[in-house]
Amino acid sequence: MNKTAVKMTVNGQAVEGQVEPRLLLIHFLRENLGLTGPHVGCETSHCGACTVDLDGTSIKSCTVFAVQAEGASITTIEGMANADGTLSALQEGFMQEHGLQCGFCTPGMIMRAHRLLQENRDPSDDEIRMGLSGNLCRCTGYQNIVKAVRYAADKLNGRQEAAE
Repeated sequence: MNKTAVKMTVNGQAVEGQVEPRLLLIHFLRENLGLTGPHVGCETSHCGACTVDLDGTSIKSCTVFAVQAEGASITTIEGMANADGTLSALQEGFMQEHGLQCGFCTPGMIMRAHRLLQENRDPSDDEIRMGLSGNLCRCTGYQNIVKAVRYAADKLNGRQEAAE
């Protein structure tokens, strides 16, 4: 099969590659770029473990071909830490509020929560639950995930100090 050249920005870095037109973005990220934070879960867009930010929109990268991301700016969980290497407010929130157990869904949850907080800097618990409804967790029952996002919102809004 003929390959197509793709160029995009991933986590602030220009990247390029030769891909088959049918290669999914999740596989380009994991196999071509070595970014294993986004997980391959259901491969049917139901679980959200592969969620990344593409040009300011949360997408499930198992539903997008790499060629469709030509010229796009993508952020994965690997790009979420602060510039100095410290954890982002969301990463810190998931750690402090025990928003993960097995961790499989966590990258997708954090990426979706990131976009949610970009769209609504102070969501209610119900808005957090609705905003994360496309991402599934099989371990936590979601309560601590909601607390983690609330922690991040509070911190981003100046109501929470950084964890020691």
